[in-house]
Amino acid sequence: MAGGKLSDIKETASDAVEILREIGTPGVQETFDKIREIAIIAKDVMALMQSPGWQKNLENIRLISENFNQASERMERTTREIKETGIIDDAKGLVQTAREKIDYFGGNGNGEGTKGISSQDLREISVAVKEMFQSIGDLSKEVKAAIADSKNSGTIRNLIETADEVNETYETLHSR
Repeated sequence: MAGGKLSDIKETASDAVEILREIGTPGVQETFDKIREIAIIAKDVMALMQSPGWQKNLENIRLISENFNQASERMERTTREIKETGIIDDAKGLVQTAREKIDYFGGNGNGEGTKGISSQDLREISVAVKEMFQSIGDLSKEVKAAIADSKNSGTIRNLIETADEVNETYETLHSR
């Protein structure tokens, strides 16, 4: 029984020597060197990510994301409001009415328009055009307000600063 344990110890020691011999080979040493380089780069990246500049970039990205979400919500609300006002349907109706009136006057190219347009038709067209321009004006005001809000919140400035910092970080990491 003692001979079996002694044999096991001898075999384990022999295996340990073989492992140490393998560790000393150039291929294993190259692998260790690569692992060491990767660990150094990872350590540098982690330190860089904890720097105030990097943290500011993350905050800027968060703010930009929030501003884009708010702008998107405003655009969706504006689109919904435009649809609710019926201006799109009115504009379609106006175009259809205009086509009908052109056909009514003989706009089919043969020049044989024999019917006239009534004052009621002109009033309807006038009202529809006024409503369309009013809705376009309201949309323009909403878009201007969204742009002004974006400028006031600093979204564009934050985006530029973040892009600059990301570029600097890339250059720093790429130069290593």
